[in-house]
Amino acid sequence: MPATVPTTAAWRAMRYTLSLQPATPNAHWFDNLAADYAAIYLTNAYGASPLESVWLDDDHLTCQDAMFELRAIYAAAGLATRNWRQRPDDHLVLQLLYVSHAARHADTPDDWRALAHMLDEHLLRWIDDFASRIVARSEASFYAALAVLTSAWLDTLRTLIAAHLKEARPTREEIEMRMKSPVEDKVVPLAFMPGLGPTL
Repeated sequence: MPATVPTTAAWRAMRYTLSLQPATPNAHWFDNLAADYAAIYLTNAYGASPLESVWLDDDHLTCQDAMFELRAIYAAAGLATRNWRQRPDDHLVLQLLYVSHAARHADTPDDWRALAHMLDEHLLRWIDDFASRIVARSEASFYAALAVLTSAWLDTLRTLIAAHLKEARPTREEIEMRMKSPVEDKVVPLAFMPGLGPTL
């Protein structure tokens, strides 16, 4: 990973976090780590859901458009989640697994461009907010550092793809415009109804 300011800060945070861990972790340490994991990934106690829909949906609901969009992206690559009811397609873990798969199998500019679009239109739209929420509310520093490192890694990957393709990264506004479905203005003729229109 290139030594940019965000990535360097993220690595330093993780290194500092690991330096605080006991040389021989005891049961209490593991209990605290497990409690933090549960608060993030199981109970949503921190309000830092690992599901994209919760961050992007206006009503913060699960299983919304993002889940179905990502399901289609996975299917195009011959992939599918094992049980979407247990772990929906827009879960952070599944998206990271897809990014890893797509990067390993990217052979053409179009492959890299497709991965770039996935990052722009999905992970990079909410991962910073996810990481910031964990940093603000997490009891253990490990998952906070991991979230920041994950966010920095994804942003750096997107920058590397842009450099490889020799294409500038789009702005947030450009991404939002790209994602909007074109709406055609349709003229609907007014049906005749008795009592409407000129009378004789």
